[in-house]
Amino acid sequence: MLRELLARPEVTEICELRGSFGIMAFHGGNLERCTDVIAAEIAARTDSSLYAVVQAPPMREHVPSTAFDPEHSTALRSFIEHVDIVIAIHGYGREDRFWDLLLGGRNRDLAAHVGAHLRQGIDDRFGVIDDLEEIPQGLRGQHPANPVNLPIQAGLQIELPPTTRWNREEAEWSDWQGTGRAPQVEQLIDVLCGAVHSWAA
Repeated sequence: MLRELLARPEVTEICELRGSFGIMAFHGGNLERCTDVIAAEIAARTDSSLYAVVQAPPMREHVPSTAFDPEHSTALRSFIEHVDIVIAIHGYGREDRFWDLLLGGRNRDLAAHVGAHLRQGIDDRFGVIDDLEEIPQGLRGQHPANPVNLPIQAGLQIELPPTTRWNREEAEWSDWQGTGRAPQVEQLIDVLCGAVHSWAA
């Protein structure tokens, strides 16, 4: 399934190997909009490695996270072998969770660390949920085949609701086809960069 996705002309696979901390957004572009933008900027600002898969419009094909098998992508395999720990940026949409940032993945120390930074640094309209029991089961990022859990120290899966990625002033997705950056996106990037830097320190 992953090989077929990556073979499509509308799909761009990005792998930039820098530090041992990794940032991922493998449902980027037209699928979970703005996630690849957030991931790329965090990686650049923190000298972290980056892996992203970006789908151009009108394509919106959701390949499950567990299908992102390094055996089916040389770039993904190189990334997983290079990094020790990762943050994977995702987007989700549920009416009962319109303002909640969900922190899943198997590295719960990293989840607590990033959660503390988010609670201190983002608009208090947003909720930060890092208790796995409070996260819907399908959004917990606990499956061992999920790429967020493949590095030696596993990682953190951040699920962002639409409210974090939507530019309300321009009534369009932030950083999307000429739309400007929403203030909460800039704030989120700043906070996550701080969390990565302090974790590394």
